[in-house]
Amino acid sequence: MDYAAWKLFIDAVEMGSLSKVATAYGTSQPHVSRQIGELEEECGGRLFQRTGRGVVLTELGQRIAPKVRAWLAGTEQLANDIRTSAGTPIGTVRIGSLPSTAHPLVTQLYYRLRDRYPLIRLVVREGQGAQLERWLEDGSVDLAILFRTSPMPKNGDTYLVETATYLVGAVGDSLTTGPTVPFSALHNIPLVTFCRPSSWRNLLDQLSIEQGISLNVALEADSISLQTHIVADGGMYALLGPYAIATASKYLDLQSSKVIDPSVTRHIALAMSPHGQLTPACRTVMQITREIAQSGAAELMTP
Repeated sequence: MDYAAWKLFIDAVEMGSLSKVATAYGTSQPHVSRQIGELEEECGGRLFQRTGRGVVLTELGQRIAPKVRAWLAGTEQLANDIRTSAGTPIGTVRIGSLPSTAHPLVTQLYYRLRDRYPLIRLVVREGQGAQLERWLEDGSVDLAILFRTSPMPKNGDTYLVETATYLVGAVGDSLTTGPTVPFSALHNIPLVTFCRPSSWRNLLDQLSIEQGISLNVALEADSISLQTHIVADGGMYALLGPYAIATASKYLDLQSSKVIDPSVTRHIALAMSPHGQLTPACRTVMQITREIAQSGAAELMTP
């Protein structure tokens, strides 16, 4: 196995273009194409389909990409372990995060790692729930900070903190003037919420059936910025957590009420990719993430 060749393969997967890989490597596109062609000969099949916009993985490429990522990470960590026999964590940890938790949770994580473990390099990718799940599944990230709706953690997840759900409206809106609002008040009001597939949408649908109400999803949008801007214009509502509301309220005129009867609770969870390895660097990142979440639990629970 040629580490450099397979590293180039993964870079091509990430960039989606052989010309971009050539630019990043300071070489020519034909040279990169020849290297990919040599890999394809070794594999006995095509790894990429060439398109007008770049390259996409074939079925064979999709099957082997997670295994190649895991092998590259393991090889890199082996080299790091050899260099750090004294026990100092070293290496790259790729973490996916919801935009609503990227700041300040991931921001604090970066600063603590910089101060205490400068040999750990953090790579952060933002995405919504379904996208984070895909990244975990295909090994694009080692860890992900995301919401879970199950009351108990599964598949090795670590629950960091439980958080409530708030109905968000524009300043002056009558429905969100009080500290709380019953779930029944959501009946037929125009909502902007996240796109499917979404465990969050599934939970809302289940609760609406149990409560005998109808949810009127007027707009689906994965962008929290878009959701909150539309809500601030008036006449629309969103269901969001404290982090998202606190961030948006710095720039927009919003008000929110905690949803009760029943309360709609979620857990901010730390999940690990099934293709990942629990390296010293990864363990350190997990430990510090838990510390930050525990010390900032109050901020995570209220807007």
